Amino acid sequence: MHTTIQPNILYFGTSVVLISTRNENGTANLAPMSSAWWLNRSCMLGMSAKSQTVHNLQREHECVLNLPSTDLIPAIERLTLLTGRNPVPESKASNGYRFDADKFGVAGLTPVTSQLVRAPRVRECPVQLEAELVRIHPFEEPSSLVAIEARITRVHVDERLLMDGHPNYIDPAKWKPMIMNFCEYFGLGEQLSVSRLAPVFGPKAKE
Repeated sequence: MHTTIQPNILYFGTSVVLISTRNENGTANLAPMSSAWWLNRSCMLGMSAKSQTVHNLQREHECVLNLPSTDLIPAIERLTLLTGRNPVPESKASNGYRFDADKFGVAGLTPVTSQLVRAPRVRECPVQLEAELVRIHPFEEPSSLVAIEARITRVHVDERLLMDGHPNYIDPAKWKPMIMNFCEYFGLGEQLSVSRLAPVFGPKAKE
């Protein structure tokens, strides 16, 4: 039996992403978000145009998309309700946000120099994706939400996540991403079956 409802959110489960960008004064900003989806070498990010991250992206045209594993939930929590915007936008202030210039320090995370972009990577994140801005799309007008299209230019992965015998593939059994499921943190369960929907390897690769 199905029923019709009006939920406040439709977070059916997406990866948490820690986005690092450069502020106008050259310092680093770090912001967690969870409205992200991936296609080929590109990513679409859903964010508020009022955020410091979006302001930095509009100016710098680059960022790093750091993907935390489930053991970094405490670090993500320390970043909750912080913003790099000063003064804090009224809409965020009313929701309890406060300004903090040292996001890495507050979270207890370590900045690492990137190779192709000026924004730092997060050492503790097992997956770090350097990216360049393609374009920003207005979303749900007249709200402040935007969809940010980014192209991945370099991929850094903890070698412990790699598939045995395949140095350019991540083993999904080893990767434990942090998932935002209806605004609550979850991990992944065990693999249920082999998928034929979008196989990673073609017939020759399996031989």
